[in-house]
Amino acid sequence: MLPGGSERGDGLLWDIACPTRPGRVPGVTMAGFGDRGITPPGLRLIPHPAVTVVLVFGGTLAVEDALGRQRQGSFVAGLGFGEVLRALRAEDFECLQIRLSPVIAPVVLGAAVADLDGAVVALDSVLGREAARLAEQLGDLSSWEDRFALTDAWLARRCAASASRVAPEVAWAWREVVASRGTVRIERLAAELGWSRKRLWSRFHSRVGLPPKRAARLVRFDHAVHGLVAGGDVAAVAADGGYTDQSHLHRDVVAFTGLTPATVVDEPFLAVDDIAWGWPGRLPPVRPPVRRG
Repeated sequence: MLPGGSERGDGLLWDIACPTRPGRVPGVTMAGFGDRGITPPGLRLIPHPAVTVVLVFGGTLAVEDALGRQRQGSFVAGLGFGEVLRALRAEDFECLQIRLSPVIAPVVLGAAVADLDGAVVALDSVLGREAARLAEQLGDLSSWEDRFALTDAWLARRCAASASRVAPEVAWAWREVVASRGTVRIERLAAELGWSRKRLWSRFHSRVGLPPKRAARLVRFDHAVHGLVAGGDVAAVAADGGYTDQSHLHRDVVAFTGLTPATVVDEPFLAVDDIAWGWPGRLPPVRPPVRRG
């Protein structure tokens, strides 16, 4: 097991592995998960501001989204993945999870990934037979380090062969949303780009998959819910996160998880983020790209 580890007394439901070195594609993080045989049915997978790819290469993992659509095996979930996603069956599975920044996701998975709008779809509907081949190759490897290396090389090849490219203005706007923890004013982003609000909305939505205000709401929720899990007082977390009051925070937590701020802190899926993903992360501010006509 690589750093990220297996702490048998920590109450975690999975063994977790993390890469030991950075990958070649920016905006991508990976972690490996192995079932300990205690994953409860109906487990909520909490929304995250990334496009999520889950490559299942051992055992059984079946999920259901908020609309009752079920998927078994490898899948891809759009940004925010439909607000409530549940693991229906999880039996002795091993999977490698990839979180893709929404500005790099269309480059890796194709432009159509921006149209997912939080939906969860089988990975082969996006990648075709390549999805099964990749899962089979991962299953043939015995170490997580080799699995991460294989996936990193696959991601790099996908990017090199892609017809889609990162839009610099949208990438900058997304970084500003993340760096501000979802509190940046959309009007300011448009002004710094020299765009109208309508133009920013259109370009951002078409590339990221969500309009900028909704994407900022997801990022703000992500930081707030981790603040709650870390033991923060609801009032303090609400104030720090830019919410108007505790009721505002309460509504967002309920909307994204179906839980209240008092109960969401006990969700097992949130407990792994600092181990698997090194949460919290914060991007440094960067200059907006040169304005284009």
